[in-house]
Amino acid sequence: MQNSNIKPKGKKEIKQLISLHVLRCAFTCCLLIVAAFQSFAQSLPLATPIVDEYLRRQQMQGHFPEGISFMVKPIPLNTVAGSETLHLDEQIGKLFAQKESIDELTVTKLPLQTHYQLNSAYPFGQNNGAMIPNRGSQFLITGGLLARYGNFSLQLQPEIHFAQNKEFRGMPSTHSTNWRDYYEFLNRIDRPERFGENSHSTMLLGNSSIRYTLPNGISVGISNEYLWWGPGYRNSIMLSNNAPGFMHFTANTAKPIETALGSFEGQLIAGRLQNSGFLPPNHEMVVSRTPLYDPKRDEDSRYLAGLVVSFQPKIVPGLFLGYSSTSQVYTNELNELGDYLPIFNGRKRFSDIDDPVIARRQQQSAGFLRWLSTEGLFEIYGEYGTNGNSKTTREAMVNPDLYRAFTLGFNKLIRLRKEDEFIQLNFEQTQTGQTVRKAIRESRTWYTHDHVRHGYTHRGQTLGFGHGSGSNSLFLEVSWVRQMDKIGVQFERIVNNNDAFYLHFEHINGWDRYWVDLVPSFVLDRKVGSLLISSRLQYVNTLNYYWVLERDPNATLYRLQKGDDRKNIVAHIRVAYLF
Repeated sequence: MQNSNIKPKGKKEIKQLISLHVLRCAFTCCLLIVAAFQSFAQSLPLATPIVDEYLRRQQMQGHFPEGISFMVKPIPLNTVAGSETLHLDEQIGKLFAQKESIDELTVTKLPLQTHYQLNSAYPFGQNNGAMIPNRGSQFLITGGLLARYGNFSLQLQPEIHFAQNKEFRGMPSTHSTNWRDYYEFLNRIDRPERFGENSHSTMLLGNSSIRYTLPNGISVGISNEYLWWGPGYRNSIMLSNNAPGFMHFTANTAKPIETALGSFEGQLIAGRLQNSGFLPPNHEMVVSRTPLYDPKRDEDSRYLAGLVVSFQPKIVPGLFLGYSSTSQVYTNELNELGDYLPIFNGRKRFSDIDDPVIARRQQQSAGFLRWLSTEGLFEIYGEYGTNGNSKTTREAMVNPDLYRAFTLGFNKLIRLRKEDEFIQLNFEQTQTGQTVRKAIRESRTWYTHDHVRHGYTHRGQTLGFGHGSGSNSLFLEVSWVRQMDKIGVQFERIVNNNDAFYLHFEHINGWDRYWVDLVPSFVLDRKVGSLLISSRLQYVNTLNYYWVLERDPNATLYRLQKGDDRKNIVAHIRVAYLF
């Protein structure tokens, strides 16, 4: 099981073991039920390979209902009339057909999935759920059952995770002044460099849930499913599948709600976030007789509340507008209604005015849009977020760059000679690195916080943008696509934690120390019978790993000198079997 270098098993760990035992028993019972029922449908969660991108392409071609925004995921199944899905792959189309009867018990075998990832030299990767930053091989295996009776549904889809977790060199243990500055970041977030010193073997709840769907299309229940809020293909500022799923209460639309003005989708959540239980690197270092590491409240869990709403106005077909907001506090500091349900977070004030209530909450919000054109076979999208969520409208207009993050992107299909073949062009830029010196000087990096010092994380991984705090990404893909098949090349440039870089090296004019990953990739997606196969091979060329650049004082052109440049081979293979 998962190892910790802090303390032995306590009451929390024992409770987790008991929960896993109950899960295994329930899973076994459902397997017995399967033998008695022979009529099955299909269901696909957010983490299923290929399907989400395939459905977005189908929507761009007019073969999937335009009322689905793809900005509040996972997409509920069995909510789209079968007549509207005739152009979908037959097995996928059946998922969205209306059920003729809801008064019979049906049990569905969910896809059996496996995800293999290899990092040859050091951790690299994002949006891989329960997987951890790992050198070596790791596997994620999931499968399960979905039982429905009337308006009730029970989904059991646990995950089993294995990771070698080999040793690698991270931040070098020299230059104590650099470590002093780096701990301005590490003391405000729970993102361990390495998850202990041993291999991992862990079982999690995965995409499990229990729900009741009201006749008006609102679904309420308890869920551990991955969530994705926002329009991005690659990145989401607010919520993504970069971290493991967390247990939460959910009230969400099971299908778009039609009104005279347009249709709405939305979700309200309240959940519990867990800490990693692992210490940051070099935590015993002392500089000027002062320990760098300030211990966090690892004994306290965190409460996260969030809201997302998407609106599709009737007067502008293909346009989706959205808003999302989250707030987290330590569970033993929940005092007032605004802590439990911080909808729209009404305590606005100028950033230089102290507010003790706001100070103990980590809040952020984002507005986003997506515009789809079936005639032009393209979509453009964007997301703009603010860290702190207490800006006044005037302050946001005067200084929109302060404490902000954003994503911009487009996707275009170019039709080839054959009707079902296209060239797909996808571009996406995400930036959480700050450009206003005030934010950097105050260490107001995205996903970090002065009071909730575990930051916007769950089990040691960021809940939003996979490359983490202060980082920027430029992504481009060119690929050939036909139905669910894709062959293409990708290129991504990642600047790692620029906020920490400026805090470390601005005073020495170290502008040639940017920690940059240049990542060309080859991708191959295929549907072969009932198998969905998604593969990606990446070559990671890292410049100035952890900002390390040792200059030769005798060199005249020192700015052209090489830093600690490294290479890494990353391989992904994901396979899903549709029963």
